[in-house]
Amino acid sequence: MILTVDIGNTNITIGMFEGNKVVGTFRMTTNIVRTSDEYGIFIKDVIRAKGFDGDVEGVIISSVVPKIMYSFENGIIKYLNTKPICVGVGTKTGIRIEARNPSEVGADRIVDAVAAYDLYGGPVLVIDFGTATTFDVVSEEGAFIAAITCPGIKLAANALWSGTAKLPEVEIKKPSSILAKDTITSMQAGLVYGYIGQTEYIIKKVKEELDVEELRIVATGGLGKIIVDETDLIDVYDPDLTLYGLKLIYDKNKR
Repeated sequence: MILTVDIGNTNITIGMFEGNKVVGTFRMTTNIVRTSDEYGIFIKDVIRAKGFDGDVEGVIISSVVPKIMYSFENGIIKYLNTKPICVGVGTKTGIRIEARNPSEVGADRIVDAVAAYDLYGGPVLVIDFGTATTFDVVSEEGAFIAAITCPGIKLAANALWSGTAKLPEVEIKKPSSILAKDTITSMQAGLVYGYIGQTEYIIKKVKEELDVEELRIVATGGLGKIIVDETDLIDVYDPDLTLYGLKLIYDKNKR
């Protein structure tokens, strides 16, 4: 079994692969103060709880949270008896990064680009609805050529109710109408419909400036489904895109 680990600012998502098939996934909150024992024991126990007793052959990690990496890596080494591959400078990905400073491009963005290009070809626009919402363009030749970064919908929501004295915390969901008649639905309308509008505008602007005949739009990320269901500009929603990209990169680096 191969474990693919996506360490984000809010959650750590772990995929279990047998061959090229995802046989299970699970999540844990990204907690900076956990020890290596806590990480290792939790992961090992969840694998067992899901009915998998086989050895873990390898682990690959994509992380945007450097502060937890020492403890997390050591937990993997101690409890799964394998040294993980960490996606970074020098990792073989198959994607050429055409940025002014390639080392500044987040590992998660590279992983998404690898998966989207392999699965759907190029040119492709990859949208990841995470803590931040990212829009990344991969060319027909497989080069990472452009990136847009926005606050994620949950981050925007947190800013709304933490930065105002009287606005309450609300569930992020689409109300039945944008013409809200109370505070809660007015906030939901602004968040969800506003985010749909932002997403559609960015897609249209990217298409306009790229000036290409075809551009595949692929989305992933936890809150992406809320937006994807409300627009016809997104071609594919793939919740396992990042995990698949990690498995591809693992295979390239284990040959």
